[in-house]
This record gives sequence, C-alpha cells and structure tokens, in this order.
Amino acid sequence: MRMIGAASLVAVCGMLIGAPALADTVPPFKGNDTGGIIAYPLARETDARQLAVNHCASYGKVAKFLAVEPHYGGYVSFACRWVPYGARELPLRTRY
Repeated sequence: MRMIGAASLVAVCGMLIGAPALADTVPPFKGNDTGGIIAYPLARETDARQLAVNHCASYGKVAKFLAVEPHYGGYVSFACRWVPYGARELPLRTRY
C-alpha cells in the first residue's frame, strides 16, 4: 500500500513540475453593453475617452468614466449608461 501511495505522489509531483504555468492573457480593451476597461498603457497611447464613447455608442448608450489606476497593470474603467432624459438624439459614433 505504501508503494502505491509513493508512486502516485511521485507521478503527481512529476506532472506539476512538467506542466508550464501559464496566465490568461487579457486584451488591452474589453467591454460589453454595461461598460468596460481599458489598459492604462493603451490609455496613455490613444484617446481613451474616444474609445469608450465609440464602444458605448455602438449599444446606443453614453460613456461615464468611473476610475483610473495610473500605474503599470492598472485600468481605466467606464460604464455605459442610457441616454439621459431630455436628449433628443442618440449618441454619435466618430468615424475617422
């Protein structure tokens, strides 16, 4: 019985050592109809406000920025809200 336990322990340890540890990759811009996040390095290179406005306008909503984490690995987060009362037109998408 001890030999089976020892053999299984060696097999499990061998599998753990041989398997590479991979982290999931996260895209620099990710969102859905309720909002999204923009990676801080991307926000420094491009116009993060325009990315969020275009994303939310594709759902017929307006963008509201929630938070900014200004460090490496940080994100700019935003929420997509319905068009405010009193607005007569839908949000515009900018096309360059």
